[in-house]
Amino acid sequence: MFRRGAATIVAFIAFASIPVCAAAVSAERPNIVFMLADDLGYGDLACFGAKDVRTPHIDALARAGVRFTNAYANGPECTPSRTAILTGRYPQRAGGMECPIGTGNVGRYDEAVRLREQNDLGLPPRMAALAPGLKSAGYATALIGKWHMGYDLKFNPLDQGFDRFFGILGGNVDYYRHRELSDLPVFFRDRAPVQRKGYMTDLLRNEAIEFIREQRAGDPPFFLLLSFTAPHFPFQPPGRPDDPMPTAAGWTKGTRENYVAMIQNMDMAVGAVLEALHARGLSRNTLIVFASDHGAMLPGSNGPWRDYKETLFEGGIRTPVIARWPDRIPAGRFDDRVWTLMDLTPSFLQLAGGRVPENRPLDGHPVLVDVIHNRMTSPRDFFWRARRGEGTWRAVRSGSLKFVSRDDAGRRQEWLFDLAEDPGEKNDLLSRQRDAAIRLRSLLADWENRIRSER
Repeated sequence: MFRRGAATIVAFIAFASIPVCAAAVSAERPNIVFMLADDLGYGDLACFGAKDVRTPHIDALARAGVRFTNAYANGPECTPSRTAILTGRYPQRAGGMECPIGTGNVGRYDEAVRLREQNDLGLPPRMAALAPGLKSAGYATALIGKWHMGYDLKFNPLDQGFDRFFGILGGNVDYYRHRELSDLPVFFRDRAPVQRKGYMTDLLRNEAIEFIREQRAGDPPFFLLLSFTAPHFPFQPPGRPDDPMPTAAGWTKGTRENYVAMIQNMDMAVGAVLEALHARGLSRNTLIVFASDHGAMLPGSNGPWRDYKETLFEGGIRTPVIARWPDRIPAGRFDDRVWTLMDLTPSFLQLAGGRVPENRPLDGHPVLVDVIHNRMTSPRDFFWRARRGEGTWRAVRSGSLKFVSRDDAGRRQEWLFDLAEDPGEKNDLLSRQRDAAIRLRSLLADWENRIRSER
């Protein structure tokens, strides 16, 4: 059985007086394995249409579960998307987390710069909801892989509801040397730097399997967040440990061939995790979710969607999501309801009987619970804002209409699309549907007034 330390007791006390999520909780609480790919495009999996990538294990997961075709990340880059998942709230509430924390602990827009100057750039533990809420329900919790939620020790995952951490603090590392382009130590086990030999995806796979093998019949359920670094740059394929570490100029450059090899290696890791669950007799009562944290950059593919990571066009925020829970989630189904990754947080907590702080209500909706109970999800409006330097992207989706704007260096651009008729965002309707644009601008302005930084 996995051992819990003092941090577990503290987290439990903090949540103990807060009511359980207000909906029926399954008597059979599942183990939860959430596998999150890094910068994987919608068009980079065979089961979502890729022609040049072989992903048999992820494809098998999709056949045994449901594929979501209208799922979104809550940001077009790593840190904001992960903030939304860990808090169950819009990332703008956390302050300073609307743009990825730069390599070496760098703030990249005004609020993030201010927080970095105060040694406070990261996700405050008091804002975490997912892992602490699961711990309140008695779950063993592990984060294996990428963190990217703060370099400073006070932002360590062990203070955010996780019993175990093995992975990297920043956004990317050399896959063989486990170093980023800074002098900071970034590869950690729990609170201490660690050194290991091996390819990063393989090391994360092995750690996940070890965690699963520690689970015993009769143990409390567990939550494993397996946060792959693949296929994020540097684009280094497996099996080439003698290749030199990429230079700064070449850090983000790579070939499609190497990128595909990284995805296929990750698929093998997914297969190994599934086999470990099966070997322990845990498959039937384990909810598995596989997703990407946002869209891909080149040489990745976002399939039919426009543009790439860092933008709020569909290619930047549409993400492939698969969910499997035998006998509870229908097999082989495509689901086109619109939702976002922060909806996973209330989904997991409700299924686990977990608790959330009553003074920080979640912005997400338990979509997976709707799927399990075969019910529709009520329509909602969805909002995004992404900042970097002097540039700001904003977007809102209301029904099938989507309004996008970008402000940069005093220049403003706007677009309006009808995703029902134009899912590839090729036809700008701004000049033809001015009333709709005015309505969506107003929705966006109202959301920005309501969703403010809490720091």
